[in-house]
Amino acid sequence: MQENIEIKGNLNMPDVSFNASTGKLVIKGRSILENTTRFYKPLLDWIDKYCEEPAENTELHLKLEYFNTSTSKYLLSIFEKIDELYNGGDDVILYWYSSDEDMEDLGKDYEDIVSIPFVFKEFSV
Repeated sequence: MQENIEIKGNLNMPDVSFNASTGKLVIKGRSILENTTRFYKPLLDWIDKYCEEPAENTELHLKLEYFNTSTSKYLLSIFEKIDELYNGGDDVILYWYSSDEDMEDLGKDYEDIVSIPFVFKEFSV
């Protein structure tokens, strides 16, 4: 079984909790990193391995207060990898949490790009 990922974030780095056995993948907080590649590359590698033997259900929970442009590129890469699972017949859902209209609109933009079902939820900062 694949090792889980647990990262405690800070003001500029999101919390990450990826659990291979439950299929629950959570990214929350703020993502305004100096070196986005160094942070997200291991997450993408983990997802590649996870997709080889996914859990029965996969839930991606994205609860970001704010993220920068370089993060948006990596989020799309994550969505595309999870989208392959969904298109292969796996049970996948993406929960997009937003605290304002702008963040909700960004979620809707991503929803238009991939075929994963999105569920939109509000949260307070």
